[in-house]
Amino acid sequence: MNTVFRYLATISLIFTIVSCNTRGGNENTIVLIKTSSGDIKVKLYDETPIHRDNFIKLVQMGFYEGISFHRVINDFMIQAGDPKTRTGLTREQLDTLDSYTIPAEFRGQYFHKKGALAAARMGNDVNPEMRSSGTQFYIVQGKKYTPEELKTTVDRVNSNLRQIVFSKFIRETTDSARLAPTPLSESEIQEIASLKMFNYLTSVGEYTLTPEQTDAYINIGGVPRLDMTYTVFGEVVEGLEIVDRIAGSPTDQSDKPINDIRIISMKLTK
Repeated sequence: MNTVFRYLATISLIFTIVSCNTRGGNENTIVLIKTSSGDIKVKLYDETPIHRDNFIKLVQMGFYEGISFHRVINDFMIQAGDPKTRTGLTREQLDTLDSYTIPAEFRGQYFHKKGALAAARMGNDVNPEMRSSGTQFYIVQGKKYTPEELKTTVDRVNSNLRQIVFSKFIRETTDSARLAPTPLSESEIQEIASLKMFNYLTSVGEYTLTPEQTDAYINIGGVPRLDMTYTVFGEVVEGLEIVDRIAGSPTDQSDKPINDIRIISMKLTK
């Protein structure tokens, strides 16, 4: 595994690699995830090239070999990629892997249906740009929703998005005001941010579900409340029953499986 450690020692190169947002001839990349509970195949989306290329690089370097599913919640998701669950890494390597993130790539056509592959991240309070973890990912299991539950969830998503966007405008306006010759009052900052918010809502509008999304959440299941706030960059094409098996595993109070579930290997198959 010397190649892995060389890679970890030069992890900053990832930012150069993933900033090149194209990979010729890489359409519909398929990754085989061999776990101690069975095999899962995932397809990576070309429309999220930063996440795709980052994930491919980690797979090719063997980073995920021996990594555990450290957080498992039935009817929600299974999560892996925490470097602390892997043996043999130095404190410096762990700190580097824990701290590196990549930009969000929200795409309206990709949503949290059952089987969605998405990037974990820190919360909005410490991560207002909603940047993704460089290594941690989750696969959605979710649950089926009624039309009434979906409406309530979409209303909640829009409320959260409005808060996130308005906080961003406040932050941007406050930062700009510090550089202005004449300081702005708190009310003036609020007024400017509110105008930006009005223009945003007028041009972008609110989040709505497409017929495809509605059908998927009602008949297949998923976690719609995470849409447009966590980056979905792929989906399961084989092995949903393995996702169910892992999600149904007994866990402790911190949602860690009582019986360790590990990734044996990952490899590109297409």
